[in-house]
Amino acid sequence: MDNYDGFKKEVYDLTKIDLSSYKEKQMRRRIDSLVTKHKCKEYHEYVTLLKNDKEVFDEFVNFLTINVSEFYRNPEQWELLTKEFIPELIAHSGQNLKIWSAACSTGDEPYSLVMALSQHIPLNKIKILATDLDKQVIATAKVGLYNAKSIANVPDELKKKYFTPVGNSFQISEDIKRCVEFKEHNLLRDPYPSNYDMIVCRNVLIYFTDEAKDEVYDKFAKSLRTGGILFIGSTEQVIDYKDLGYKRRYSFYYEKV
Repeated sequence: MDNYDGFKKEVYDLTKIDLSSYKEKQMRRRIDSLVTKHKCKEYHEYVTLLKNDKEVFDEFVNFLTINVSEFYRNPEQWELLTKEFIPELIAHSGQNLKIWSAACSTGDEPYSLVMALSQHIPLNKIKILATDLDKQVIATAKVGLYNAKSIANVPDELKKKYFTPVGNSFQISEDIKRCVEFKEHNLLRDPYPSNYDMIVCRNVLIYFTDEAKDEVYDKFAKSLRTGGILFIGSTEQVIDYKDLGYKRRYSFYYEKV
């Protein structure tokens, strides 16, 4: 298969997802497996299929956005959030914190944030903005039904309090769902909100090029208030954090200075 550059342009026209910002080798391998699955010989043939078959189009966007998510992923980092950072943010901004879960996938992360905050703040005062560029995962997040593996790391008392078994799955409570506002947002294209106390964006930018990462981390810094916190994934680091206006608090926590 050739003309990947032409394919990237057609995908951008169709989805507004810029494949140039992703690591090419990794992304191309993933896309080629999809093209082959649908028995297309050329990228152009696959684009025609994307334009004409909604199911194939939805599968493609879902595939691109790499949704591997679970509640309280890396529990020790969440413990730090609950015991140290949330009290610190409340001390600065009071109980009406502005928190953004960026590239929130199927909702595991913003709902984890609500549960962590609920240990310090009444639920009726918690409001999380949760964004993703994939309509399908946002729809899944709004349903709030998860398997046992997804919720394995949730502390037992919160699991009992906020999940109801439904067959082999678990439904998150409406009280938690009400605290999250889901919106579509493309980190590489759309304007960013401002004056946030905390931004959580974990295990997403590992798929981006170094230039795209720097651009996003720079925009996150501009979105945070001074002293605001960026919480990233356990496989990530902000290489030029000083140049971008952060100080490093722990391996996965950066403060805007």
